[in-house]
Amino acid sequence: MDPMLHIAIRAARSAGRIIMRAYDRRDELVVTSKQRNDFVSEVDQAAEAAIIHELHSKFPHHAILAEESGKQDGNEFEWMIDPLDGTTNYLHGFPQFAISIGLRYRGQMQQAVVYDPLREELFTASRGGGALLNDRKIRVAQRRDLDGALIGTGIPFRDQSQLTTYLKMLEVMVKDTAGIRRPGSAALDFAYVAAGRLDGFWELGLLPWDFAAGVLLITEAGGTVTDLAGGERYFETGNVVAGNLRLHQTMLRRLKPLLHEGLRA
Repeated sequence: MDPMLHIAIRAARSAGRIIMRAYDRRDELVVTSKQRNDFVSEVDQAAEAAIIHELHSKFPHHAILAEESGKQDGNEFEWMIDPLDGTTNYLHGFPQFAISIGLRYRGQMQQAVVYDPLREELFTASRGGGALLNDRKIRVAQRRDLDGALIGTGIPFRDQSQLTTYLKMLEVMVKDTAGIRRPGSAALDFAYVAAGRLDGFWELGLLPWDFAAGVLLITEAGGTVTDLAGGERYFETGNVVAGNLRLHQTMLRRLKPLLHEGLRA
């Protein structure tokens, strides 16, 4: 195992212990609102601090981009961290949340960890080394079109200015599928595409730490991730489409006609 991945796994498990210790006393947690419909708890902050401590203890010169503490400058290695993706789910006891840690080097994702501490599911990937779930190799589903496909999504909740566009996308995507799912943790949505539990996924307005690890999980599992134009500007736009190559192209064909000037691809 790559030593950087090993440390990322250790950091994720450390954060997971903090998250699960507090799970049964959620009503006692101090929770604040960062912006409309976007919450942070003391658990998010403690989990993030534990992750950064673990990473910097071994790689003190690496840069950090974390949801709660922001950017810390460093060298060309950058850790992208979401200490608790699905905070709203967690605070309500809805069992869909995860820790996401990704390492980027010169613009390319190198290592990925998505850890679900509730189910003890650990999704990992190293560039060129494939994707794993608890040490078992995983692959994206091979469904060729939307007929019978199970598709994941996320409804815009921070910035609802694109809600009308999103609802039009939902209308065209739901046709022919076996259903659309919105569980509320993008990190797990990406991991589930990588593991073949979801056939595809799309969402608008994500932040880099939401899906950095997920991008590598999917590509190492044989899938593809692009922005809505079919390019690689997803970290800039926050808009993503993911799946196996064939289904991904089908999804793009349905979504592209709904792009407009106010929505960056």
